[in-house]
Amino acid sequence: MKGLLVKDMDYANEILGGSERAVARLMSWLEDEDERAYSVMEALYPHTGKAFILGITGSPGAGKSTLTDKLARQIRKQGHSVGIIAVDPSSPFTGGALLGDRVRMCELTMDPEIYIRSMATRGFLGGMAKATADVVRALDAFGKDVIIIETVGVGQDEVDIIGIADTTCLVLVPGLGDVIQSMKAGVMEIADIFAINKSDRPGADQLSAEVSNRIEQDARIKPSDWTPSIVRTVAVDDVGVDDLWKAIENHRDFLKSSGRFIEKRRERTRKETLRMIHGEIFRIVREQLQTTGELDDLVEDILERKRDPYSVMRDVVNSWIALPPICQKEAS
Repeated sequence: MKGLLVKDMDYANEILGGSERAVARLMSWLEDEDERAYSVMEALYPHTGKAFILGITGSPGAGKSTLTDKLARQIRKQGHSVGIIAVDPSSPFTGGALLGDRVRMCELTMDPEIYIRSMATRGFLGGMAKATADVVRALDAFGKDVIIIETVGVGQDEVDIIGIADTTCLVLVPGLGDVIQSMKAGVMEIADIFAINKSDRPGADQLSAEVSNRIEQDARIKPSDWTPSIVRTVAVDDVGVDDLWKAIENHRDFLKSSGRFIEKRRERTRKETLRMIHGEIFRIVREQLQTTGELDDLVEDILERKRDPYSVMRDVVNSWIALPPICQKEAS
């Protein structure tokens, strides 16, 4: 990777100065894995870590976009600036965001203190896009106080949001099978707050009771200092949104007073650093194997059963470990 250049610092200064055009270009670079993004991110990183990160997740049709819209308005009433990352499925033709939550939140774009970015998953699992964490940092450096990540509609095992958000809000809706799902493991376990949206529908009481029972069961099995809140909302009518924001603030206060805030961010940083190291090592080794043609030879040997993938993996790793750092740099 290239070192930090003067022009990269200039670009970073534009973002720190509030240039929407510059931050939009950086986000596009991050999504496209353009190398120009990373040197700019190096310059921006010292200016990150101030934003509070809120994850909004749940099944398709739960009303996550409407709830995000109303929450953003509530947060702005408190005088905080807001960044919104709306993750959508990808178009099979263009690779872009298919639903375009930014269109549905178009009224929010009139507020200069709200910045919305739609992102496509591009086949990345977990309810988010691959570049989500980097885009969060870009918005953080851009000066947003609260960053909301609205995930694509998720199932029971797509829980990557917990690796980025300080507080995770799971949106459930009566009548979409959530009563049964609430008894399952997976996405239910990551929620710091449960929002029962469209709570004017039949079944809201039953769903609330099921979730409450699940919370009590989890508390007996795995005691915790924090008991998840259950908040009823009707986002389309702006009902219960202020209560939801109060619950989110309560969880944020708990994290900070208990020391969990720093603890969570330390663990997140550890995992993210390892992920980045893994990704870069993989890129270097892959490019080297492909450039020399060694990968094709190894694949043929494995297909013909002359070699096995396990010993091949071990030999490739050992050959790189044995190289002095200067040789590894030249090989890359």
